[in-house]
Amino acid sequence: MRIVAIILSLWTGGWVSAQTGDWPRELQPMPLGSGVRELNRTNCVPLMLNAFQSNPIVKALIFMPGATDELYFFRRVKVPLTNESPSLLDAVVALTNHSPLRATFRPPFLLLHSEEDVLDLIVEVQHPPTVAKLQQRGPLPHWLFHDRDWDQLLSSIRKPVRTGLRPYARSMDSWDFYRHSFAAWNLTAWETLEAAALAGKTRISVRRGVVEFQLDQRIGVLPKLDRYPQ
Repeated sequence: MRIVAIILSLWTGGWVSAQTGDWPRELQPMPLGSGVRELNRTNCVPLMLNAFQSNPIVKALIFMPGATDELYFFRRVKVPLTNESPSLLDAVVALTNHSPLRATFRPPFLLLHSEEDVLDLIVEVQHPPTVAKLQQRGPLPHWLFHDRDWDQLLSSIRKPVRTGLRPYARSMDSWDFYRHSFAAWNLTAWETLEAAALAGKTRISVRRGVVEFQLDQRIGVLPKLDRYPQ
């Protein structure tokens, strides 16, 4: 069977667009937590993922691998918050103003990323009906994954998604996947798999009744270091 290769080149949006709705307005009422004065490598991801709430525009908040590299490996995120009771939007604005992290809305996902990340997801489809079924299946439960490996992610999404997922648990094929950090509400099964691929730096291949994840080896702009992180 001929393989149809699709690169999902989603449009590049700015902070606010008439096409996407006023997504910052949705994040503004979401409290980050009183008394939070700084975002850093220890608190940034859990604070923001836990603050993310269900809303009609943004269905998932995703930390891409370049963002988690900046937090955990390069350790270049130490961002002050000046509001007494900061919101999730305050956190996004502070990160994009005072760290290498960037925010891009690719409906229905808000991606937190660095220049290292490639934002276009690669999907290879051999069996379009499988994709169609996954797109119709939902909404699925609230997801919150903080620094979860493939096996942990797989154990949570396998039954709700209701399709074959590869690699299998405890497979060496997933050892190079990034650990997954994202929060989501009301995703379809297909959107759940897209979110997992964006968080784990993977590409997707779809066969009849099976979705396989493989490492995406593309790199955007290599990060520049003034010194080696300690």
